[in-house]
Amino acid sequence: MAVAEFIPSSSLNKRTSLYSSQLSYVSTQISHQRRLSVRSLPRTNYSSQICCSVTSKEAQAPTVVQADDPKKKNECYGVFCLTYDLKAEEETGSWKKMISVAVSGAAGMIANHLLFKIASGEVFGPDQPIALRLLGSERSLQALEGVAMELEDSLYPLLREVNIGTDPYEVFQDAEWALLIGAKPRGPGMERAGLLDINGQIYAAQGKALNAVASPNVKVIVVGNPCNTNALICLKNAPNIPAKNFHALTRLDENRAKCQLALKAGVFYDKVSNVTIWGNHSTTQVPDFLNAKINGLSVKEVIKDTKWLEEEFTEKVQKRGGALIQKWGRSSAASTAVSIVDAIRSLVTPTPEGDWFSTGVYTNGNPYGIAEDIVFSMPCRSKGDGDYELVKEVIFDDYLLSRIKKSEDELLAEKRCVAHLTGEGIAVCDLPGDTMLPGEM
Repeated sequence: MAVAEFIPSSSLNKRTSLYSSQLSYVSTQISHQRRLSVRSLPRTNYSSQICCSVTSKEAQAPTVVQADDPKKKNECYGVFCLTYDLKAEEETGSWKKMISVAVSGAAGMIANHLLFKIASGEVFGPDQPIALRLLGSERSLQALEGVAMELEDSLYPLLREVNIGTDPYEVFQDAEWALLIGAKPRGPGMERAGLLDINGQIYAAQGKALNAVASPNVKVIVVGNPCNTNALICLKNAPNIPAKNFHALTRLDENRAKCQLALKAGVFYDKVSNVTIWGNHSTTQVPDFLNAKINGLSVKEVIKDTKWLEEEFTEKVQKRGGALIQKWGRSSAASTAVSIVDAIRSLVTPTPEGDWFSTGVYTNGNPYGIAEDIVFSMPCRSKGDGDYELVKEVIFDDYLLSRIKKSEDELLAEKRCVAHLTGEGIAVCDLPGDTMLPGEM
């Protein structure tokens, strides 16, 4: 039978803006016969919580839960009102333990591409059940409801749970992966220092929430720009989580570099390997052609046009986002989502022998002489356990070192600019020029 329990807001420890649907999926026959209980939820009464459970043998007719204000219209929104309980089959016995993945900015375009890849099994594997925990703002809450409805309608067997909310302390509860996409875009007339402060405050708050309620070994990928310094702010506000667990997304830059090298060499991009993006996710980033390979050969052996490599190639990668906006009318979303998938898969699957991948990580203890205590994109390898190690067998020349130094200087200046958010005193903004983020106009 179905049981619905109404918990008034006065019995909660604090107001919650989190709504959950326990999507207890277990594979049945191909017809996916469902037993479900449907209840009306008070659309605007966000201070109440519905808890429900359904047995595997029968489902009760819809149960109406009265709102505090009976005049308000009650509506049922997809996963908020549905509890699935499907009969177990042998197939699900081999599934792994469910993992919890939190996503901020979950009503945005990037997340709209990403969430369905996660739910389908493309990211963590075909035997990995998923609980999605989606963070938005008060303004985007209705859009989040729509996202949850679409996820429900997609009938992903691996998607076991969907929760949405506006409070990171609720949404990040027990999260094992946190994909932090949400950030304010840079508007007309906004100085880079202003963007650092506004988004830095968001990531300071999210770091504190992760520190308080997430899994102690949560893996964090920061996408919202300026992502390197946002990642630094986040990790500084989460001292209980290993600093090594924080990443700034530079995988899209790596993918763009591989594409440009493949085009120039006249090969498919799967022939390009060992590509590194060094530094900041800005126009000071350094796409490394010195250590990259095409068909196992050094790029400089295959592409002998050094001027193209140092000038046109580098600039194309650095400014690809802006060029896309000119063509497309908006910043990249689908390719960013794909690069997040690539970044996660690089951590949960072993790196191919001899290859590596790029990710922005904490620099303490790095073997390259890069300044410590910043988040800097560097070459990494993984055994597929979610951890990574820095690659040591890389070479440098004067050109590469000078470019890396420029990006390092920019990140050190950004760090000084957000000192008030990292617990390091008064902020002093002396940014070396107003460099643009990839995709800014």
